[in-house]
Amino acid sequence: MHRIRWILTAAVLCTSSGFAATPATSVIGIDLKGIDHGVQPGDNFFDYANGDWLKTATIPADRSSIGSFLTVFEKSEKDTAELIRDAGASHPASGSDARKIADYYAAWMDTSAIEQHGLAPLKPELAQIDAITTREDLARVLGSRLRADVDPINATHFHTENLFGLFVTQGLEDPSQHIAYLLQGGIAMPSRDYYLSSDPHMAAFRAKYLDYVAALLKQAGIADSDTRAKTIVALETKIARAQESLLDSQDVHKANNLWRMGDFATKAPGLDWTAYFKAAGLDGQQQIDVWQPAAITGLSALVASEPLHAWKDLLQFHSIDHGAALLPKALADLHFDFYSRTLQGTPEQQPRWKRAVAATSSDLGDAVGQIYVRKYFPASSRAAIEQLVQNLIAAFGQRIDDLAWMTPATRAKAKAKLTTLKVGVGYADHWRDYATLSISPDDALGNHLRAEEFEYRHQRAKLGQPVDKGEWWMTPQTVNAVNLPLQNALNFPAAILQAPFFDANADPAANYGAIGAIIGHEISHSFDNLGAEFDAQGKLQNWWTPADLAHFQAATAQLARQFDQYEALPGLHVSGAQTLGEDIADVSGLTIAYLAYHKSLDGKPAPVIDGLSGDQRFFLAFGQAWRSKMRDAALRQRLSTDVHAPPQFRAETVRNLDSWYPAFKVKPGDKLYLAPADRVKIW
Repeated sequence: MHRIRWILTAAVLCTSSGFAATPATSVIGIDLKGIDHGVQPGDNFFDYANGDWLKTATIPADRSSIGSFLTVFEKSEKDTAELIRDAGASHPASGSDARKIADYYAAWMDTSAIEQHGLAPLKPELAQIDAITTREDLARVLGSRLRADVDPINATHFHTENLFGLFVTQGLEDPSQHIAYLLQGGIAMPSRDYYLSSDPHMAAFRAKYLDYVAALLKQAGIADSDTRAKTIVALETKIARAQESLLDSQDVHKANNLWRMGDFATKAPGLDWTAYFKAAGLDGQQQIDVWQPAAITGLSALVASEPLHAWKDLLQFHSIDHGAALLPKALADLHFDFYSRTLQGTPEQQPRWKRAVAATSSDLGDAVGQIYVRKYFPASSRAAIEQLVQNLIAAFGQRIDDLAWMTPATRAKAKAKLTTLKVGVGYADHWRDYATLSISPDDALGNHLRAEEFEYRHQRAKLGQPVDKGEWWMTPQTVNAVNLPLQNALNFPAAILQAPFFDANADPAANYGAIGAIIGHEISHSFDNLGAEFDAQGKLQNWWTPADLAHFQAATAQLARQFDQYEALPGLHVSGAQTLGEDIADVSGLTIAYLAYHKSLDGKPAPVIDGLSGDQRFFLAFGQAWRSKMRDAALRQRLSTDVHAPPQFRAETVRNLDSWYPAFKVKPGDKLYLAPADRVKIW
């Protein structure tokens, strides 16, 4: 919703003075065999750092990509799987978290029960849809299907098959209270581009999507599946046209639209909003922030203009499609074939146990998180990471002090924001209570649907309540990190704090270049093109002098143009505007990590290890942190839906740091060379 930032990352253990490593025990922390010395670092730093690895790396058949982040994820996945499988070993009491974990996982793995149940778990939903005879009925059904977006990854372009999505967080102008944000939805493919783009690959996806919709309906026993599929895709295409673009959705100023409940009927006519909000349990609200007003107006108009039978067909398909992974194998296979094999190029489905672990860890996140923390994240690790983050924050503060272009007034505001930044490490201070969530050992889809409703009620219950600045948006076992601009807070879950991004015995240069730059990235998000819009309390407020703001915007525009030049696939370039916030954080995060690394040397020269200087090791660690190989279809989806540039281009961030040039003897004429005036320096 509010463009929460995220980045896959990994962990670190350190002393209070920096990373724990001594000459007697340190290892280089660089994959020397992965370097391709046949590539000039000044021409393609990503290929130089990773070229020999790229030549032999094979993407697993059940994955859309491979790289450094997958290594971290697979370690966490293995650890979490063991905990989940062991949850029921001691025969925990009925209703306990351990019992719910064991039963949820068992139901996911019980394919015989899933086959036996057939479509039965969806019968209440399907009967409700079948009973629609009026527009008021339609509004009630749409309202009853409203669910909460709790995924901080895709918050600005909420992807849901439900017509709208709900996000609950503090107000843009009043940080003291939680409010509801209504967001666009209504499509099953990843983004509106899949319906509207003239790109031949997108057109091919559309044709295969039509086939998939028809096949799924037919397998579910729905009559006239081919005709209904055409109706469904035609309606989804109209919905896509009504939606706002990803770039518009990222503009927080366009999202600041508080509508009183009575405004909806006049500003977005077509939908019976009274019936809708009552069914959604939101009828008691005084106002709602409409994040994409043009889309809400357009989607509401479609509710009135499109035939009831088309809406019923769409809702019926969305119910089946949404639950397909937990329906009989024939339906689940169709779902995988389209969304994974076709749209992401992944040839094989993951083993069922992996999917069951991921689902259990998601729907019972804090229950699993508590046992994960107990086994894998002691209090000593939490304290050490908190200290490391403070070291990086101190380096950022030094950068603010040293910025020649920033006026004292803006500098004071920036320092105040940095001082109040709330850092969460490992896990939240309070755990979720799952007492009211019913989990059955033989009802996999029912468990998931109840978990979604449970989450929706949890989010809805926060409305009108004081804001908890310490609220977390990720579970401890999640291999992610996040910056929350409205809360002015960072979350670093426990699972990211492990090798290969950090090795307690590794050379500090490598640790700072990898995990240090990633932590710096998240800190920097508080000051990127979105974070810079919010003050120390998380209020949407301009705290810049006009001259400073103009300088900042000129520098970020220069960075956007730099990324516009990167061609990810033939004829398909990165959108520098779309990825700008992440690119700013990469440049700034790498800058402060480099500063912190040199500060950790205490004025002593860095040792040369295996022929590499400290600066060379630092930058190589950064380049190898972005090690990745991705299938073309997955890359195409990323370019359409993601605010992060592909990893190979993020590694080229080094070209903006003056110190990279002498480290690798980069000179004019090299492809990555930038004249000093063209090197982007923001923070």
